[in-house]
Amino acid sequence: MPILLPEDYEYKLPKMYTVHQHFPDDCLENPEEVLKNSLSREEIRILVKPGMKIAVAVGSRGITGISRIVKITVEYLKELGASPFIVSAMGSHGGGTKEGQREVLAGYGITEKAMGVPVVTDTDTVDLGTGKGGRHVWFDSAAYHADLIVPINRVKLHTDFVGELQSGLCKMLVIGLGNQKGCSAAHETDFQEFSDMLEQNAGLILEKAPVGFGVAIMENAFDQTCLLEAIPASRMIAREKELVKQCVKRMPYIQVKKADVVIVEEIGKDVSGAGFDPNILGRSTVRNKYLLPIPEFQRMVLLDVTEASHGNAIGVGLFDVITEKVFSKMDRKATYANAIACKCILDARIPMIAKDEEEAVRIAVKSCRNLDMEKLRIIRIKNTLQLEEIQVSEAIYRDEFARRAE
Repeated sequence: MPILLPEDYEYKLPKMYTVHQHFPDDCLENPEEVLKNSLSREEIRILVKPGMKIAVAVGSRGITGISRIVKITVEYLKELGASPFIVSAMGSHGGGTKEGQREVLAGYGITEKAMGVPVVTDTDTVDLGTGKGGRHVWFDSAAYHADLIVPINRVKLHTDFVGELQSGLCKMLVIGLGNQKGCSAAHETDFQEFSDMLEQNAGLILEKAPVGFGVAIMENAFDQTCLLEAIPASRMIAREKELVKQCVKRMPYIQVKKADVVIVEEIGKDVSGAGFDPNILGRSTVRNKYLLPIPEFQRMVLLDVTEASHGNAIGVGLFDVITEKVFSKMDRKATYANAIACKCILDARIPMIAKDEEEAVRIAVKSCRNLDMEKLRIIRIKNTLQLEEIQVSEAIYRDEFARRAE
């Protein structure tokens, strides 16, 4: 347990101010109508023939209204005389098992009863050939043997790599529908080349598998749906590149230029696949390039792990100081399994442990260099998803926020 000197407790920690950050909040007033209109376009409608067995691929977490989006798509396919069914498309999530992936989908409200169609979570794969680096491209067998495949996914910036393609329909084709076997093969690729791998392997899949169209979803900084678009396979890669560029403009970020210490109240798998979003905090063991403004700071403190993360504290290793509360809630088996699977074992390191928040912050402050102790610059956020309201110390407030209010 770290022990501070008595004088390290003599100064007062700065007064914190709650400030509101503003981001673009445009969203769809009637997302259901927008989706129905997009699905009804001629270039989409002509792809669906009566009697077709159509695999609707679903699996990414945290998408607002995903069950309704899937339901509308399924119902539209039925109206055209097709026989849709749902396939899990989540790589190794859900433990990579049939039962685990069915449970994950049920957690999204996607069940056979709710959707009115079969839900297939078999994890068998077929080999479509070799992609980037000569590695085999594995693809979900149930989807491959369907007459048409319709992936549904959100397009967003990825936590571990940058490039023209990031999270979206192409990643679902390569990683999600690769199941555990395909996911593992794809993750042999260095993250610096990951976007290129997605483009090459997605191109191979689009050539060899019966992908008809995809439903792209985009959300604003407040997790509200701001785009729903059916994209034919012939334009999927090109259109997704355009959407990735739009994502940068819609992402939230910390609107502070410089700090000494950043306090994060919680990380978790329900916040980000990496525990927290490196696009917001600028710390990662696998990337060194970011597309959003990131504050310059010296130390980072973590106070808790979300209950919904079930002890998976992936990302903890990027912090400088954590509390005993974090350490006590950490399920090392779950955290290590995640870190090994994504080949990011440094993300599971144990930082310095403090007894409580005050000690953690004081340790972080003492380990910084060249500070003005009368004007400590501290930022506190709940997590990297909820950034509309943050806290800043008095020095930051007076330098950066008070002037904005004048």
